[in-house]
Amino acid sequence: MADVKSKILIVEDDLDVAEMLNAYFRVQGYEVFTVNWGEDGVRASQTIHPDLVILDIRLPDIDGYEVAKRLRADRRTQNLPIIFLTEKRERSDKLQGLEIGADDYITKPFDVQELRLRVRNALKRVSQGSLTNPVSGLPEGALVNERLNEIIKKGDWSVLLVALENMDAFREAYGFVASDDVLRAVSLMVLNTMREASGSDDFLGHTGSADFVLIVPPANLQALRERLRVRLEQSLDYFYPLKDREQAAKRKDRLTVKIADLPSVSGRFTSAEQLKVELQKRKR
Repeated sequence: MADVKSKILIVEDDLDVAEMLNAYFRVQGYEVFTVNWGEDGVRASQTIHPDLVILDIRLPDIDGYEVAKRLRADRRTQNLPIIFLTEKRERSDKLQGLEIGADDYITKPFDVQELRLRVRNALKRVSQGSLTNPVSGLPEGALVNERLNEIIKKGDWSVLLVALENMDAFREAYGFVASDDVLRAVSLMVLNTMREASGSDDFLGHTGSADFVLIVPPANLQALRERLRVRLEQSLDYFYPLKDREQAAKRKDRLTVKIADLPSVSGRFTSAEQLKVELQKRKR
């Protein structure tokens, strides 16, 4: 299976430092994102789901301490490794950062080789406890169950399941690299389609390696369902090599999409697991 690049988010308002770190860690094999404001750092952490954040303390809007507090207060990011990178050298500053829950604290000027090792070690510590899918980067496991349990209590949301069927047969025929490429592409199509009509509180995650769960307002459900079905069904044949497409279209185990929806969850379920079982029953 192809290695999945770890994602690093750099929150740094010094453009020269940000550019240098971006270039350096990309060469080291990481996928790197940079922002220059604290508020952007909070939003980026919640949308791109980085594996680690390198965070400056002195930022143009909110400071790094406030960014870290917000990340630690959000279930989606509370376990995200944070390395402070700052000019603040006082012992009290370091203690404040560690009290918030930073994993490490490095002062400027810094040794980039040391920073690389600190990043590697922090990622290694959390590698066994990931809450996101390693291929798509979308939430899975406990994060998804938590969100489903929330809407069961609130009741004013709809749930949509998009299941990519026969991935095992595709993987067996074309290998892990090709199947991972399919999952990434489908993830992106689902996400982009969802964003066209989504609000900031809408949610996308995995209930299985090739099953996507979308939480959206009831008013958006049917239009979103139809748009996803059309787009995905039109795209799946293109994942097969050109020489195999005509034959693949006739196979019973070809890639297909099945969709299920729950227009309302109010008063119907007592747990996330019960809700997921019902979605599986409704697939067609």
